[in-house]
Amino acid sequence: MVHILRFAFKDGTTEEEKEGVLATMRRTAAVGPVSFSAVGQDLGDPAEGFTHAYCVGIEDLAALERYMHDPVHLAGDAGIVPYLARLSAVRLSDDMDPGLGGEIGAMHLRKVAMYPEWGRLLETIPDVRIASGA
Repeated sequence: MVHILRFAFKDGTTEEEKEGVLATMRRTAAVGPVSFSAVGQDLGDPAEGFTHAYCVGIEDLAALERYMHDPVHLAGDAGIVPYLARLSAVRLSDDMDPGLGGEIGAMHLRKVAMYPEWGRLLETIPDVRIASGA
């Protein structure tokens, strides 16, 4: 499966802060469960308002679970999320199981329940779109 985050920084974020966020994302994208990654500029329609993107390939649900709870990933979000004005998550998979999106959505909800401070952190992004998968 592939997990893509398209995002834009808050107004007033300095170039140094942006580079720090991208470096943190690259560390997160390098954790063990990730098969491949790309972090950098968003090449989509500028009218959509996204400037950057984060993409990781993850083999299966077990690897996704490890990725979501990896200490590097958990610690990194605190250095990323406060700088984001917009965030949109896109997920895709060659696994045609019709229940896969729901399983991923349930994993996200379990993570929010396990780490309520993480859930509250995500709520600070002014414009966020993360599909529940239901």
